Amino acid sequence: MVRTVTGADGRQWTVRSRLEWRSPATSDDFEHDVSVGNAAAIVLLVLVVALGLILIVWTPDDVVVPLWVVLLILMAVLFFPTRWALRRPWTIVAETGEGGQADPVERWVGIVRGVFTVRQQMNRVEKSIQIDSVPGIEGPLQPVA
Repeated sequence: MVRTVTGADGRQWTVRSRLEWRSPATSDDFEHDVSVGNAAAIVLLVLVVALGLILIVWTPDDVVVPLWVVLLILMAVLFFPTRWALRRPWTIVAETGEGGQADPVERWVGIVRGVFTVRQQMNRVEKSIQIDSVPGIEGPLQPVA
């Protein structure tokens, strides 16, 4: 999402957000920064799929599975991938200026988690720029040198 906002002082701000596929590294995550890779997740996924297929293949023909059981299992299987997709981190950037002597660049950057939260924060930043001419220090955005 990219929006252009005019501040109360007349400056043009560009507010944009970008989906991050990996969680950004912070100082809190330093000890857990080393990852063993995706091998364990792939092995577990293959195991779950194989066990599910075995269960389906070995089911006797006279067993009738109700539709609500199938839907319940489908919801349980789709819950975590859906949650993962909706809770990805987003980077919000608000910047203004051309970088010259008369108009220096001012840049604010912050990270928000979730699709719905990023829309709310973009609206708050937009309103804050229109009223106060800055994105607002109380939100997730912080000035960057």
